[in-house]
This record gives sequence, structure tokens and C-alpha cells, in this order.
Amino acid sequence: MKLSSLRKGEIDIVSKKNGVICFVEVKTLAGENLIISPQEKVNFQKQRQLIKISQSWLIKNRIPLDSKWQIDIVAIILDPETKKAEIQHFENAVSG
Repeated sequence: MKLSSLRKGEIDIVSKKNGVICFVEVKTLAGENLIISPQEKVNFQKQRQLIKISQSWLIKNRIPLDSKWQIDIVAIILDPETKKAEIQHFENAVSG
């Protein structure tokens, strides 16, 4: 896969835990009566984009594509009244 053929984009967080590279997409929404949760905003199209961006990052950093890696989602719901946040971490939420 050529680097030039991959779409451009951004990854919110790249980390490594127990030998696994984690690409983390952070989605934040504010309000009490949300119609959709933050993690639901990572639809099929966004998942495909995240996979391509992650692969591009691996190639750019000379890490073999068959290395252990995953895409996580961190969903944050902010309560504007109390200024508190509810945070959920969905590990390996997107698969290629």
C-alpha cells in the first residue's frame, strides 16, 4: 500500500500499551438530551478513514502493518450545567 494512496487526516492520540499500538479517536458532545452518543458519531465512513490514517501512520513511522495495533474510541459527554464529564473508553472499537 502506497503512502500517497492513503487519505489524510488526524489521529487524536497514539499510545503504546503492552506492546500494542493504540490509535485513539476522541469524541466529545455537550448536553443532557443527546440524540446520538459520542461513540455513535464514529460511523462506518469514519471507521474506514481511521483505519487508513492508522495504516498511514504505521507506514510513515516504518512500523510493519502486521504489528499489533488497534483503534480505540474515547467518548466524552459534558454536562454544561455541572461542568462534569462522563468518559467511556471503548477498546479495539474499530476493526479493519
